[in-house]
Parts: sequence; structure tokens; C-alpha cells
Amino acid sequence: MKNAELFERAKKVLPLGVNSPVRFFEPYPFFVKSASGAHLYDIEGTRYLDYAMGYGALLFGHAYAPIINAVKQRLDTGTLYGTPTEEEVVLAEKLSSLYPTLEMSRCVNSGTEATMHAIRLARGYTKRKSVIKFDGCFHGSHDTVLVKAGSGASTFGVPSSAGVLEELSKYTIVAQFNDVQSVERAFKEQEIAAVIVEPVMANYGLIPPSEDFLKSLRELCDQNDALLIFDEVVTGFRLSKGGAQSYYNVQADITTLGKVLGGGFPIAVYGGLREIMSRVSPSGDVYQAGTYSGNPVSVTAALKVLELLSESLYQRLREYTRELTKKIAQIAEEARITLVTNQIESMFQLFFTNKPVRNAHDVRTCDTKMFKALHSALLKEGVFLPPSQFETNFVSSAHTKDELEKTTNAFQRALNKLKTQLDKTD
Repeated sequence: MKNAELFERAKKVLPLGVNSPVRFFEPYPFFVKSASGAHLYDIEGTRYLDYAMGYGALLFGHAYAPIINAVKQRLDTGTLYGTPTEEEVVLAEKLSSLYPTLEMSRCVNSGTEATMHAIRLARGYTKRKSVIKFDGCFHGSHDTVLVKAGSGASTFGVPSSAGVLEELSKYTIVAQFNDVQSVERAFKEQEIAAVIVEPVMANYGLIPPSEDFLKSLRELCDQNDALLIFDEVVTGFRLSKGGAQSYYNVQADITTLGKVLGGGFPIAVYGGLREIMSRVSPSGDVYQAGTYSGNPVSVTAALKVLELLSESLYQRLREYTRELTKKIAQIAEEARITLVTNQIESMFQLFFTNKPVRNAHDVRTCDTKMFKALHSALLKEGVFLPPSQFETNFVSSAHTKDELEKTTNAFQRALNKLKTQLDKTD
């Protein structure tokens, strides 16, 4: 079967043929049959070198044997009990050892669940309604965070999706990432329950925090008796064993984790200081529950992931990603194509602009048509990047020197083709 044929079938039973919006791209996505290491294989037999890596979840690549084998052993003992397990306790203990302020935690099944419950907990604990988020930061698909900025540097949020009530969005104030003054203004507008932030913006391209930005958020929250929530669904275990909090030496009151933690299986966590987490039901009055929360299959995968983390792993990922982005920048310069690369550890993104990219506004000024053209050209070369300028590329331990060479050669051909096309239109 061809991808185009299956896409026509898919459109009849799935919204635009996909189960998550970013998976669609024109003219149609390819449909994966299997994956191994750094590669995807579609139903037509085409192999793609993958830099989406499950949108950041697969630190060890696809079908990594140690994780798969651990899960296979667990499957023989049952998949869902509806009762606690020892492994849940062990996982929480290990997370506490890596994140000092994660004194207590609760398993859920997705990043959306984790941030939704984290915000509810912050409101319940502080007895305040309003939350500050940042333009371009993504915290899942629940109503509190599906808001966008109005006019001004900090503003009451307005719905970014149909079905989100304006009456609710007014309790979300949108500030500008890497702009401390916009946060200070937001604190003056309302009593704030919490500030929620991706410590590294990774869902609107890739934007690292400016110097002292995260520390300033910590100080402002302390000064105003508000909670600081770090959404580390992407950065957790991606930047370091202790995530962004260890990497930047800034501690949050509440932390959300996911993606890498599950090693390809659905799990997320929210947690924080004991005093705060004690408010979660059944010990407290902030309700949360879930049938599959802490299910033994996902918990087993998470424990194996934590066991596999090492400083040598992070060093290797860092070196690969730095070398790759350096080579891409050199190729673009030689082709006289204006390109900015943002990179931190094993994450990177490319922006067609001649200015530094420091916030969501900067991303919106980039040439997204050029990005789409690059994505299409790379697909023909067998390299798959996330199909949106507003996503991030991820490197895994399955990416080796061989993949680095193949990727570099693919970019060489793709960018030269784009340059030829640009010259023809001039």
C-alpha cells in the first residue's frame, strides 16, 4: 500500500488523517511500519533517519533492547493491577534523588495531565486563581494553557482554541520568555498562584533561557508567595540526569516530567515539596485520579531509563549535536543561505533569519516557507525532521558517526537545491 492511499483512508476516520496535529504535513505524511535505532521505515519500505525521536521521548533511539526486554518481562506478570506496586515506590524514590525538590510525586499518563494537575495543585495550595505562562511555551492541551497573548508585553490571555472559555482564559496572564520585566508587570496585575515555564522553550522552536532569567523567576515567585512550576516534560533527563533544574541550578516548587522518562511508553509525573504534594488526594483536598496512572508496564520502562542514564551518554549526545549544528551552519554559509542554529545539549533547531532567536516573537518573524522547503528536500534525502518550524530536533544515543555523515551529506544536497531554486526566482 502507498502512503497516499492510506492517507485517503485515514482522512475518513481521523481528523485530517492523524492523531496529533503536528504529524500532518503536506501533501501527506508517511505511515511508519517499524522503527529501529535512529531510523523509521514506512509502509512503502523507505528508510528515514529520524530527528523527531518521538518528539523528544526517545533518548536511546527506537526499540532499544534493554528497555524492550525489561518491558517484555513485565508483561508476563500482568499489565494493570488497580493496586499499588513496589516499583511505583522505587520510581518515586529515584526521582527524589535526582530532583531535590521532588520530595513527593504522582504518576499520570501524559504531559497534559501532569501540567493540568500541577496548576490545579498550585491554585489549591495558594488559594489564588491566576497563573503566568509565557508566549510560545507549550504545556499540553488543557484549557488553562491553551491561551495566547493579546497586545502588550504581558497581557491577560485569550483563547487559542475554539471551546476554551474566555471566562477561564482571563486567569492566565501571558508574559514574554526571556523578559523579566514582563513578568514583573504581570505580578502587579493580579495575585498569582504560580508561574509555569518550560525552562528551555522547546515547543516553539528551541529557545534557551537568557542568563539569570530562571533565577529571576525563582526570586519573583519567592517575593510574591507564588509557586514556580518547571514544565520539564521535554528537558527532564534530556539536559542532564537532574534536568534543567540541575543544569541551571534553579529549583522549582512543582515539577512535571514525561517524554524521556517513559522511553517510548506513556508516563508522566508531577511532584514537588512534601508540604505542597500533601494536598493531593487522598491525603489532601486537591483531586486527581487515573486508571492507568503508575501502570506497571510504563513504570518498568521508566526505571530502566533511569538506570541507563550516565554522564558519558550526555557527553556523547552533546558532542554529536554540536558537531552536526556546526556543519549545518557551515553548509548554509557556503551556500549563502541565511540560517540561525539554536542548540543545547542534544536538542537543536534551525531558523531562516539573520537575527538571534530569543522569544516567540523572533520565531514568528522567521521564514517558515523556507523551513517547509528544507523539510521536504530532506525527506527526499531520507532525513526526517519534525515538520514544523515550531518544533525541536532531537538526537539519541542511536545516532552515531555514520548517521552524522549521512545527515551532513543530506543537508549539503538539500541546502544547495534550495539555493538553486532561490537563484532562479531572483
